[in-house]
Amino acid sequence: MKVLSLTEPYATLIKLGKKKIETRSFKTNYRGELYIHASSTKIPKEWKNNKELMNLVKDSVLNFGYIILKCKLVDCVYMDEEFLDKIKKDKLEYLVGDYKPGRYAWILDDIEVLDKPIFAKGKLGIWNCEEDIS
Repeated sequence: MKVLSLTEPYATLIKLGKKKIETRSFKTNYRGELYIHASSTKIPKEWKNNKELMNLVKDSVLNFGYIILKCKLVDCVYMDEEFLDKIKKDKLEYLVGDYKPGRYAWILDDIEVLDKPIFAKGKLGIWNCEEDIS
């Protein structure tokens, strides 16, 4: 299975349905089923100090080190000025991403939370996990 690791609280924001676009500095040609892993990396101080961001997950359990959901990666969009003008109108999505010209918006759909999170070490980029999900 294909997996993407995200630093918390961003993995949980996808789980809660508050984030449907993952922003990255690189594009991907991959489309299809993708699992989201909440990395074991601590939340950076800058993010912790962003009360608006952290209030979005204030009553949630953060799952450091676990694959927590399955979704579909349906598109990868280059962030030009036209795209950025559109996304700025969605205040929540804009808050939970790194939207700058030249970056990429990975569009996620069909988000399904796993009944039982799966422990995994995680890696950079899209990586393969051999764990049995069923």
